[in-house]
Amino acid sequence: MIPVTAFAGKRCALFGLGGSGLASARALVAGGADLIAWDDNPASVERAASEGIATADLREADWSAFDALVLSPGVPLTHPEPHWTVRKAQAHAVPVIGDIELFCRQRALLAPDAPFVAITGTNGKSTTTALIAHILREAGRDVQMGGNIGVPVLDLEPPAPDRIHVVEVSSYQIDLAPGLDPGIGILLNLSPDHLDRHGSMENYALVKKQLVKKAGRAIVGVDDPWCASIANLIEKSGVAVTRISVTTDRDAIDLSDAPSLRGEHNLQNALAALHACRMLGLTDSEIRAGMASFGGLAHRMQIVARHGRVLFVNDSKATNAEAAARSLASFASIHWIAGGLPKEGGIAPLARFFDRIARAYLIGEAAPAFAATLGGRVPFEISATLDVAVNHAAADAAASDADEPVVLLAPAAASFDQFANFEKRGEAFVAAVDALEPHDVPRAAGGGA
Repeated sequence: MIPVTAFAGKRCALFGLGGSGLASARALVAGGADLIAWDDNPASVERAASEGIATADLREADWSAFDALVLSPGVPLTHPEPHWTVRKAQAHAVPVIGDIELFCRQRALLAPDAPFVAITGTNGKSTTTALIAHILREAGRDVQMGGNIGVPVLDLEPPAPDRIHVVEVSSYQIDLAPGLDPGIGILLNLSPDHLDRHGSMENYALVKKQLVKKAGRAIVGVDDPWCASIANLIEKSGVAVTRISVTTDRDAIDLSDAPSLRGEHNLQNALAALHACRMLGLTDSEIRAGMASFGGLAHRMQIVARHGRVLFVNDSKATNAEAAARSLASFASIHWIAGGLPKEGGIAPLARFFDRIARAYLIGEAAPAFAATLGGRVPFEISATLDVAVNHAAADAAASDADEPVVLLAPAAASFDQFANFEKRGEAFVAAVDALEPHDVPRAAGGGA
């Protein structure tokens, strides 16, 4: 934990007692803040109270006495409309901040020059965060990784001169961190996302810009016009900018020994990691070794097994066609497991990858619609359930003539018809692969076409 002594003796309101909110409450109390916390969920309030955190309905509080409102990132700040706590704070000129701001203020107090890498972007930020942290750890550095990637930033060890914090930061968190000033700020890419929370693409881009605006050095992907413009603007303001591009920097890095970094999208992630680790003093040989041993993130192009020539890849996080396109583009002979709860547009946008698919195994509610789209262009079967799909795909892949047949779970659909979330679906895929007999006898071909 990082006790937030920067707010010692100050009176703070906190709303939202989920994972990051509860971590913030603990850190503030440990640092000596006078904290009152609340949540609309009675169970969350009860849990906080059981830990000795003072709780009270903030509707009845004296807001003129507060020095800050610490807001959970999941609570609306501006759109579709400000949360009632935000309106109360604004009415009393109380600053509204979040956990990343608390971290930045404590870093400034403890070790202002401590290495701090902050990563954001519409896609790829979790993989890039995990990759940088992995490379640094493999090179023997003291690394703390967290933020939006899973471990709340205030649950990490405190900043110290030789300790590197590698932190994924969402747009919601950036919006609550006016003092965000990483030593290295990484902005990977921008495309329309979370517009219900930001109101417009322009507002969304403006929020993301804040992560690199005050960075000591910025690494910016310039393959989309939004980021290219941001790179130019912050450079004019005096920020040192390193631009990366998957179209012009293909020869800057060799990923042939890094199987978990296949695909063009991972090239951008790897380029960002390369430059960040160089800035932190690593040699290229240390960086290459770290990339080669990187296992990838669970459920995101995760290589889970190899049976003979057959590679098994879990991309359960690919819950729509755009996400599935990245993994389909990364392999040549694919036994594709797809389906679940269908999303608007289905898999029609993936037609350009159909020639890569040896056979499709369709599951869940989307199966009939996906089958209609595949039509006579891709052999398919309606497997219905994931375990059946894995067994059939594994047998067919083992019997194929391809050099490296791939059994790929990239559902292009949500999970909620059969699983609680994409993580549970991915875990079920891994379990089904683990249960395969090492020498399964190829089954007889069947199913639709």
